[in-house]
Amino acid sequence: MMEKKIIKNKEFPRFLNNLAKELTKYYYSKLNRKFKVDNKLKGKGYDPVTTADKAFEKFIRSKISKKFPNHEIIGEEYGYKKSQSDFSWVIDPIDGTRSFVIGNPSWSNLISINYKGQPIFGLANFPKLKKYYYNSSFDKAYVVEDNKRTKLLVNKNAKLKNMKVAGAFHGGLSLNKQKKIPQVLKLMQFPCFDALSYTHLCEGKIDIVFQCQNKIWDIHPLIPIIKASGGIASTWDNRDAKNGGSILISSNKTIHNKLLKLLKPVS
Repeated sequence: MMEKKIIKNKEFPRFLNNLAKELTKYYYSKLNRKFKVDNKLKGKGYDPVTTADKAFEKFIRSKISKKFPNHEIIGEEYGYKKSQSDFSWVIDPIDGTRSFVIGNPSWSNLISINYKGQPIFGLANFPKLKKYYYNSSFDKAYVVEDNKRTKLLVNKNAKLKNMKVAGAFHGGLSLNKQKKIPQVLKLMQFPCFDALSYTHLCEGKIDIVFQCQNKIWDIHPLIPIIKASGGIASTWDNRDAKNGGSILISSNKTIHNKLLKLLKPVS
């Protein structure tokens, strides 16, 4: 009952709308310039973090803390700000840092507000593309571009024979394991562009997206948008996607169940 009351509250989507505009403005005024890159894995792999990641997260945290000082905050770069509140925010300051580093515009700012750990509102802001995605309720989500708001709706009519599939393993699935899912490999027709592929599914442009090794900040902000657009989200072994891991997003239940079956040997 409480969740229904919260989701009807316009304060959170209004805040996220304003934050998207502020983030894009902040990027072009302060961060659209040279930046430093460090490797979190220190030679044991490659997981880049830039000065822009850290600056974005500080900016987002300051906006949240000013408006909602008692809320918990979980961010990729600066960890937890703990509280006793039932509300928490999850932040990925730059989802797609590798894309950011090489100048690919598919990177985004991801933010969600959660009630008792459940994502209820999400924002995916793409400063370089000058558009953002958000949900205003359980069943309404939008993309805003050139000051025009368009309702999001997945392709409910997608069928096995004509579905468009985007996938990425991010080094999380060995070649030996990939050999166990040959049908899945054949279905991978489109590249996976960070969070942008998930939002493409919300627009009906893609029907299936699957990825390995998603952290909670990679997926939390996208779940409310996906669900409000009519999509389905789970892990490869059909658990709640909010905890991260290997994620499967689909535009309808039929193709979702088909992919779950095909992914079972490695889930």
